[in-house]
Amino acid sequence: MRFGEQYAAPNNKRPIFSFELFPPKTESGMRKIENIVPELLALRPDFFTVTYGAMGTTRERTVEIARSIKERHGVETACHLTCVGSTAEDIDKILDEIEASGIQNIVALRGDRPAGESEFKAVEGGYAHAVDLVKHIRRRKGFGVAVAGYPEKHVEARDLDGDLQFLKEKVQAGADIVVTQLFYDNEDYFRFVKRARALGIECPIVPGILPIVSPRQVLRVTNMCGSRIPTELEHALKEVGEDREAAKEVGIQQAIRQVRDLLDRGVPGVHFYVMNTSDHMIRIFDALPADLAR
Repeated sequence: MRFGEQYAAPNNKRPIFSFELFPPKTESGMRKIENIVPELLALRPDFFTVTYGAMGTTRERTVEIARSIKERHGVETACHLTCVGSTAEDIDKILDEIEASGIQNIVALRGDRPAGESEFKAVEGGYAHAVDLVKHIRRRKGFGVAVAGYPEKHVEARDLDGDLQFLKEKVQAGADIVVTQLFYDNEDYFRFVKRARALGIECPIVPGILPIVSPRQVLRVTNMCGSRIPTELEHALKEVGEDREAAKEVGIQQAIRQVRDLLDRGVPGVHFYVMNTSDHMIRIFDALPADLAR
């Protein structure tokens, strides 16, 4: 089932829940994925997405994981696809592989610029913008397409208005849904949705949630993507210092509050960046209303 069909299904009695995995670089990491997927499946996600390794280094495992989950467990999956290091011909070959694996959905992203580079540069014969990747995928037909949205604007964007215009172009090019970058203040998300709607973006805008599992993790990720940590949450993390378990508890409680509020306010679904672990997700789902979470 493609993204557009999933979010439009009239028999949905609960929001759409989805989990994002990343392809590990090692065999032990692959075994960990195999172990946690059944635990995550017990939470009844509607689909999984699998990210693309830096510079495409784990592309084969992206497709392998997505195919395995769909074939072995019968749950829909989506492969991330970026412009990084790929020509249009390369992208067609990747799409052939994804299609042959029975996967119907793509998360289309420009991708991060290489470390140390001041701007993103497309390879010769490739694409510099996600909108061009969306157009390329749409020419193939047969795929559902998700794109990224940035409630606090993309870190490279001059301002939110310009960033929203880029988002509108991606949706007009054929995106079915928008999945947001992580955020820790729900008001940032709802302001973003309101501005997007005023600009004529009508597709589902799905909030992306990254539960905190360590102080270092959240600082690294928020510094990289430009998301802010609300003062109250920042203080709570400072209080626990380097105590990983205490920080994880802070993160779980923050995620529970965020997700409950999002659901109470009628979001179409929640996309969780699960970081290839499951225990914190089980805690979060156990704290949600039973009719919504299970």
